[in-house]
Amino acid sequence: MSTAVRQVLLASRPVSWINTAFPFGAAYLLSTGEIDMIMVVGIVYFLIPYNLAMYGINDVFDYASDLANPRKGGVEGALLAPRLHRPVLWVAAVTTLPLLVLLGWWGGPGSWWALALSAFAVVAYSAPGLRFKEIPFLDSVTSSIHFVSPAVVGLTMARAEPSTGMVLTLTAFFLWGMASHAFGAVQDIGPDRQAGIGSVATVLGAARTVRVSLTLWACAGLVMLWVPWPGPLAAVLVVPYLLNAAPWARVSDAEAAGTNSAWRRFIWLNYGAGFLATMLLILAWQG
Repeated sequence: MSTAVRQVLLASRPVSWINTAFPFGAAYLLSTGEIDMIMVVGIVYFLIPYNLAMYGINDVFDYASDLANPRKGGVEGALLAPRLHRPVLWVAAVTTLPLLVLLGWWGGPGSWWALALSAFAVVAYSAPGLRFKEIPFLDSVTSSIHFVSPAVVGLTMARAEPSTGMVLTLTAFFLWGMASHAFGAVQDIGPDRQAGIGSVATVLGAARTVRVSLTLWACAGLVMLWVPWPGPLAAVLVVPYLLNAAPWARVSDAEAAGTNSAWRRFIWLNYGAGFLATMLLILAWQG
């Protein structure tokens, strides 16, 4: 039982929990200025159940290809034993659906579209019959929605009025998300092609995909320059990502797996960027 629980938790990618809970909490708190039950429940939902659904569904339906992927079986993804596939799907459903309904009830019709889009993207990315992860370019778009939609849900739950700064910030975040997914797909070119799985990286090739990621990260930084103060300060947050990925701009498909070292740094760069983003949010809130 303890092994099964550890595997289920591993499937939810604990190292990435903050990447979805933080956008919701920040968007809601900055919009309302309050820490209430809606914020607490939303953070809990986007912290664990949301990630278990997103990554658990992926691990279940990607099991065959994951067997040939040396990255799987640790912090970068669980290698779930077949006996755990059905339990993971059930746990994901049981922990996700009640909180979705509760958030929808509190948020009202104005939040339903954001909650629906967020939940649909989680399922559509990996579930049979949809498998957006195997549709090049749509895979990066859907992955970015996974991280931007919690912020959008937070804004709709708070009934925030749209503003230019809000739209620009979400746009920059979306570009960052696409860049991150595309760069992460480079290291899996070999296993994906062997398994017959398409991705933005298998179509563009390793070097071009890295260059696309660099362009998207740079564009995200440029967009932030137009956000009201202190938004422009956030433009520098893309610099570490650019420096981390730039050395691989000419990587060959045969050496694509080597980008895993940069991907592992990317995971920890998110914590540093998140800390600095928090400081900027505090500055904006006080202002």
